[in-house]
Amino acid sequence: MREFSALAGESMDKSMESFIGKQLIANLFNDKGVFVLPALTLLTADNIRLIRQHNIILVERDVLHLDNAAFYQLAIDDCTAAMENIFDQIRYSKHKRVPMFELRSDVLPFIQQISEKNDFYGMLSALQSKDDYTYRHNVAVGIISTLLGKWLKLKPEELSMLTTAATLHDIGKLMIPAEILTKPGPLTDEEFQLMKKHTTFGYEIVRDTVGTNHNQALVALQHHERMDGSGYPFGVLGNRITDFSKIVAVADIFHAMTSDRFYRSASPLYEVLLQMEENVYGKLDPYICRVFINKLMQSMIGNDVELTDGQVGTIIMILSHDPLRPLVNIGEEFIDLSRHRSLGIVKVLPK
Repeated sequence: MREFSALAGESMDKSMESFIGKQLIANLFNDKGVFVLPALTLLTADNIRLIRQHNIILVERDVLHLDNAAFYQLAIDDCTAAMENIFDQIRYSKHKRVPMFELRSDVLPFIQQISEKNDFYGMLSALQSKDDYTYRHNVAVGIISTLLGKWLKLKPEELSMLTTAATLHDIGKLMIPAEILTKPGPLTDEEFQLMKKHTTFGYEIVRDTVGTNHNQALVALQHHERMDGSGYPFGVLGNRITDFSKIVAVADIFHAMTSDRFYRSASPLYEVLLQMEENVYGKLDPYICRVFINKLMQSMIGNDVELTDGQVGTIIMILSHDPLRPLVNIGEEFIDLSRHRSLGIVKVLPK
């Protein structure tokens, strides 16, 4: 890998920000030969600020343009590592506050970029947990909530607040012992009572952090509350749960069910959507959940599916009144699964 000095000058403008999410080809030095950034750095807003401070102007030949799959994997891995660092900073500090500068520099820009690419399945693959579920889950819920917020047509300022709240929804887990978070089997009643406290711990951490607001703190508190009052920590009914908390609840459940955990394997995507639909009337906000299911099913148009009778067909159209039972093409036949109730989808086959 060659080393280079990028061009210096005064005419630096917004175009520099177009390099966020791209990767440096080689080590970066300023015009005095001072080392600035290493090769293969995935550029963040913080990196761009540093580059500007050194009066460096990047040009296209200085960076690699990653394809979606490579970008998702690298960005989500970097965000996950940044979230682990943020957890550690709070865990070992006297005053439990979120380091918002690091969050805004190293995590939120990539969550926003990933959500703009609108490639749900490519993103979902990169979100699958390795051995870092606690941290990766926060990134995943941030991304999925941001997508859902866009589908719900939130205003830009609301969407920005939602992204931050969703990414911090589980921050209270840093106060829960690791042996409980990573236990490979069911929790005892005593352990579960302690686990539930991550919601109140998270509320206090976000509430006491400069640069956050009460609505964002309530997401940490309420993301396990349910519409019928069966959730925790307070068992409040749906009319007392904030809209942000309802959105994050859907994203939280979806990613948890589609991820490998210490105590169980991930469930197939279609099975997860079926279970979520069953929870629409009672547990989850029906409108938010319906929008989520409908958008995911719309993104499956063109995918092959295996039916309960063993046949394989292609999804042609999603029906708004029954999105989980679409129009399927098998050979020269078109089957409306909303009318053929004896048939169903066993699984969606990847393209």
